[in-house]
Amino acid sequence: MSSGLFLCTCIVLFGMGALGTFLNRRNFLIMLLCIEVMLLSVNLVFLTGSVTVDDLNGQLMALWVLTAAAAETALGLALCVLYFRLRSTLDVELISLMKG
Repeated sequence: MSSGLFLCTCIVLFGMGALGTFLNRRNFLIMLLCIEVMLLSVNLVFLTGSVTVDDLNGQLMALWVLTAAAAETALGLALCVLYFRLRSTLDVELISLMKG
């Protein structure tokens, strides 16, 4: 398979994630999912470049991005649960009320 197909897929996935993040300013959980789609598209770019150049550095970077994405997801879901217990909603516009 050509790497051009994978890179076009990455562009489409990243665009969908960015568009979903910017268009959906209400639900925190959907914003987290859109950010995850963007991170997975970046992983696909790293893996495609690694296979194309026949180097392991891209695969190591993809592993590092997956680790950072897992930490971001765990922290985001913990904040989501905490906020839902406090306010009984996941409306992003009300998060600024948590400043203390």
